[in-house]
Amino acid sequence: MTSNPMTNDRIYEGIIVSDKPMTVAGTVNKTLGLLAIVVLVASYTWHLAYTGMADKLQAIMMTGIIGGLILAIIAAFKPQHSKPLSIGYAACEGLALGGISAYFNAAFPGIVAQAILGTFVAMAIVLLLFKTRVIRATEAFRSTIIAATISIAVLYGISLIMGLLFHNTALSAMINSSGTLGLVFSGIVIIIASLNFVLDFDFIERGVEQGAPQYLEWYGAFSLLVTLIWLYLEILRLLAKLQNRR
Repeated sequence: MTSNPMTNDRIYEGIIVSDKPMTVAGTVNKTLGLLAIVVLVASYTWHLAYTGMADKLQAIMMTGIIGGLILAIIAAFKPQHSKPLSIGYAACEGLALGGISAYFNAAFPGIVAQAILGTFVAMAIVLLLFKTRVIRATEAFRSTIIAATISIAVLYGISLIMGLLFHNTALSAMINSSGTLGLVFSGIVIIIASLNFVLDFDFIERGVEQGAPQYLEWYGAFSLLVTLIWLYLEILRLLAKLQNRR
C-alpha cells in the first residue's frame, strides 16, 4: 500500500484536449464515492472481527491485500481503465482495512477514530500549503518524494521477506519498535506519505489545466485514495506505538 510514483508526466503523454475534460469537482466526487465503497466494505470485515470468525477474516483480508496490490499495479499502466480498477481497488482495500482497523481498535479502543481524524487533518494541511504555494510540486520535489516513497516500499518489502525467512530481524525490530528509533521512523514515513498529496493535487490541477480526458478523474481519485489509505495505516501504526509506551 505505497503511494503514487504513478502521478507523473507519463500519464499525459499522447492525450489530446477532450470535449469532456476532467474537473476538480468531478475528481472530488469520485474520490468521495471510492471512500464510501471502502467504508461500506470495511464495515463487513469489521463486523466479522467482532463475531469470532478469525479464520474466515484472515482469508478475506489477505484476498483484499493481494487483490488491491494487483489492481493498483494494473491501474498504474492502464489509466484509461481507472474506473473499474479504482472501484475494485476500493472494495479490496475495504476488505483489508476493516479487519486491520478492528484488530487495532480492540487492542487500543478509540485508536481508529484518532487515525481517521489525523489522516484528514494532514490532507487538509497539505492542501492548504499546496493552494497557497508554500509547497510547490517542482521537478526536484517530485523526484525526491517519489524516490523516498519507493525507498520506503523497498524497505518494507525487505523487512517482510526477512521476517518470513528469519522471523525477528533487526530491521523488523526497528520498523515496529515502540522505542525512539521506531517512533522517528514512523514520523518520517508519515511526513513522506503526507507529501505525496502534493503529487496528487498537482496531477489533478495540471490535468484540469490541460483539458485532460474525463476518465483521468477516476485516476486522480484513485491516486488520492492510495495516499489516504497509506497515510491512515502509518498513523495507526504510530498511535499504536505510542500506546505501547504507556
